[in-house]
Amino acid sequence: MPAEQLIVQDLSESELLARIFPRLNRSPGILLGPGDDAALVAAPDGRTLISIDTQTQDQDFRLQWNNGYRTTGFDVGWKAAAQNLSDINAMGGTATSLVVSLTMPPSTPVEWVESFADGLTAAITALGPIDCSVAGGDLGRGSEIAVTVAVVGSLDGLAPVVRSGAKPGHQLAVAGTLGRAAAGWALLESDVPLGSLAAELRALVDNQCRPLPPLAAGPAAARAGASAMLDISDGLLRDGNRLASASGVILDFDPTALKAYAVPLEPAATLLGADAMSWVLGGGEDHGLLATFPAGIQLPEGFTAIGSVQAVVEPPGSGIRIAGHAADTVGWDHFAD
Repeated sequence: MPAEQLIVQDLSESELLARIFPRLNRSPGILLGPGDDAALVAAPDGRTLISIDTQTQDQDFRLQWNNGYRTTGFDVGWKAAAQNLSDINAMGGTATSLVVSLTMPPSTPVEWVESFADGLTAAITALGPIDCSVAGGDLGRGSEIAVTVAVVGSLDGLAPVVRSGAKPGHQLAVAGTLGRAAAGWALLESDVPLGSLAAELRALVDNQCRPLPPLAAGPAAARAGASAMLDISDGLLRDGNRLASASGVILDFDPTALKAYAVPLEPAATLLGADAMSWVLGGGEDHGLLATFPAGIQLPEGFTAIGSVQAVVEPPGSGIRIAGHAADTVGWDHFAD
């Protein structure tokens, strides 16, 4: 580390915050922002959606990956915003504010922290919740970097789309990408040097480090009459089983429809000796949406049909089928994996 590089312990908390605050946008819904003991945010709908998520160094990301990629503060800030914005999206809502807790070693470069704040703002701006911004948060000292974000959102008068509304005969559809973030993770963990990756493979790394949840799709699904919906964060089959369990149904996936998501991943799979379809079925962190819609409803823009909802006609077990055959619910589990 260059001797002249400023690190966190060189500044007071107030001095560090003074470098962060100007990098955060301020939306009209933030009535009282950073600087007091609590923020004051508007709730024009009269109801509030709220969710929280955490990223921890060496559990959810590495500062230095095996293939040579170095995770920037911008990456961590972007991903922290994206995964929380996606949770509000999955309820059919729109995010209105975030509060952020950042814990880090005192040796963390100040530039990394500034980049983190830039990543938060850039993700909010690029992904589309135009009335959302960071309302405040907390800084702390720890042995590793950990980021916790709580997000607040509005339903704008719509009913929330929950996991328990799927019915037999409904359509099964997905918005966003499948398997790209998992392929990116595999490339990051591989021995293939980052600099040798073709543009299409480097884009997969970006999907892991800076996911692109389809934030217009959640409210569109709610307006179209979606019966159930969730964020695909832990893998299509694992999250699909959660929706099936909540609704008391079977989700039957169409393998031909799923194959379309695997085809663009074949170059990475060939390079790594992996199975592209396993990324589609079990890979999380693309933060797309899995939703069900009553039969006859035209799917809103951004959604693709990938199967159907069936009644449970056998003893309880996995609620997932592929072309009628039982499928293992592979995917990410924070405590088992």
